[in-house]
Amino acid sequence: MPELRNGLSGELSGQILEEQDEFSLTEFCSVCAVEERQIVELVEEGVISTTSVTQWRFSGDALRRARISLRLQRDLGVNPAGTAVVLDLLEHIEALERRLCGST
Repeated sequence: MPELRNGLSGELSGQILEEQDEFSLTEFCSVCAVEERQIVELVEEGVISTTSVTQWRFSGDALRRARISLRLQRDLGVNPAGTAVVLDLLEHIEALERRLCGST
């Protein structure tokens, strides 16, 4: 393994978070690197949903949607409601592409 200038090895390690069953609100905020209020706003706008009403838990799909939404907000200035529309349209396009690929 090559050694980097700072003395650390070039080996990377990590965990694929999307495959984890569920995330608590605290874990979800940590993974997305945002404050709790931003996640609450995404839930209120319908961008993401929780898997439990009593204690908020989030799925891997919610994580994917949240990351895309937060990126749209940060990079393009799209508001949370707008990101919900964009995500729904992207998912519709993906479904149509799957149908087209499956029919050929």
